[in-house]
Amino acid sequence: MKLEDKLFLDRYVVDSIPHLKIKDPNKCVMCQKKQCLYTCPAQVYKQEEGKIVVSYEGCVECGTCRIICSENLEWKYPRGGFGVSYKFG
Repeated sequence: MKLEDKLFLDRYVVDSIPHLKIKDPNKCVMCQKKQCLYTCPAQVYKQEEGKIVVSYEGCVECGTCRIICSENLEWKYPRGGFGVSYKFG
């Protein structure tokens, strides 16, 4: 089973308040590595028109992005009752 198929099985309760936020978008433009684009298993980060866009709605709350970009990313768990619910553990 592919990763995308497994992610489809999870349930998401989307909050109107994002739990992921880029502190300084200009810093992302200058970033040479752009690791967030290819390390996030849920593909939350995309590049559109030269800017990094965060689609927090599909976040699996693994914390990978928090590790690779700790200085320019504000990461916290969603408020209670929101976020991902894993169907099989």
